[in-house]
Amino acid sequence: SLLGFLDWILSCSPAANSICRLSLSFQRYCHASRLLRGLVPRTPVSLHLLDDGYLGQAAHMLSKVATWNFDIFLFDRLTNGNSLVTLMCHLFNVYGLIHHFQLDMVKLHRFLGMVQEDYHSQNPYHNAVHAADVTQAMYCYLKEPKLAEQLSPLDVFLGLMAAAAHDVDHPGVNQPFLIKTRHHLASLYQNTSVLESHHWRSTVGMLRESGLLSHLPADMSQDIEQQLGSLILATDISRQNEFLLTFREHLDHRDLDLELPSHRHFILQIALKCADVCNPCRVWELSRQWSERVCEEFYRQGDLERKFDLEISPLCNQQADSVPAIQTGFISYIVEPLFEEWHRFTEPSLLSRTMMGQLHQNKARWSRLRYARTPSATQMDPQVEEPEPAGSSGEEDGGDIP
Repeated sequence: SLLGFLDWILSCSPAANSICRLSLSFQRYCHASRLLRGLVPRTPVSLHLLDDGYLGQAAHMLSKVATWNFDIFLFDRLTNGNSLVTLMCHLFNVYGLIHHFQLDMVKLHRFLGMVQEDYHSQNPYHNAVHAADVTQAMYCYLKEPKLAEQLSPLDVFLGLMAAAAHDVDHPGVNQPFLIKTRHHLASLYQNTSVLESHHWRSTVGMLRESGLLSHLPADMSQDIEQQLGSLILATDISRQNEFLLTFREHLDHRDLDLELPSHRHFILQIALKCADVCNPCRVWELSRQWSERVCEEFYRQGDLERKFDLEISPLCNQQADSVPAIQTGFISYIVEPLFEEWHRFTEPSLLSRTMMGQLHQNKARWSRLRYARTPSATQMDPQVEEPEPAGSSGEEDGGDIP
């Protein structure tokens, strides 16, 4: 049963079965790095067992995992911090990927545990809960009618795997920070897609170490590794205009042919990019939490830069960059242009209409907060928000939208 499956997953947490790995992850490097010693130390995962009530609630939530307003924060609490492993195992079962690829369940759980463990729990935003949230969004996009019937099992496998691992071992600082501090990763990847390259290579290392794909022909496993890299590298925000322009041209020319593997792969890249930045398209309560978290991570980087007399990066100065201002700009320049094209691609779907409606509502809220009377009020005081029009509550919009 699903309940028993959840119980098995949760009893085999990565903390209970720690794996000694040879690869030097960024997380372990941070402990030895003089520059990054100011970061919050990692805290161990709780080993407390969950009672049947929590397991039952988690199982009930999984029955609604295809709904857009899925609360990943609640799901993470109900799974005792194992949201990514639990969600991925469930989705692999939903799609029959374990049987199709003849995956070993022990190796699969080992790999997923390694991925979840290598996310930094001390990061306010780039942590395993973010990875689980992106994976849940990716699942919703894979179920879009325009796409679902065209996808092969390999497409689904790649889409879910890339979503789960796309930010693995993220240090909580951005690429310019790594470059200007002459970090070894910046040198290794020649200052180009530094973090994304590291996420990809870390994923490949864990795939090989876990042996998850060792039973497959060598050319197939190598192809999977390369396609995972292509997907994860597409999340580099500096390549946003490149992908957006190509996507727009395909839609303008109506030449997307999803029977072609290359076109399906491109749409998977776009879907992952959408999933990665979809927070402003969620209901306000979820969207607001993610906004606060990402800005807190920015501010921590700014504090670190100030501590070491470095130039404070854009968006990282808490005294000058308010959360509403950051979010309004992010929505206007990154999220809206991307989701407008995704809206066109889906022709548009019910889910896409829901996302666009919530995106516009959230942008309007951030704009009102941005121009509220006092700077302190703009930091998240709900009292400064204007009341929503009747019937426009985020709790209603898309609550049962698949």
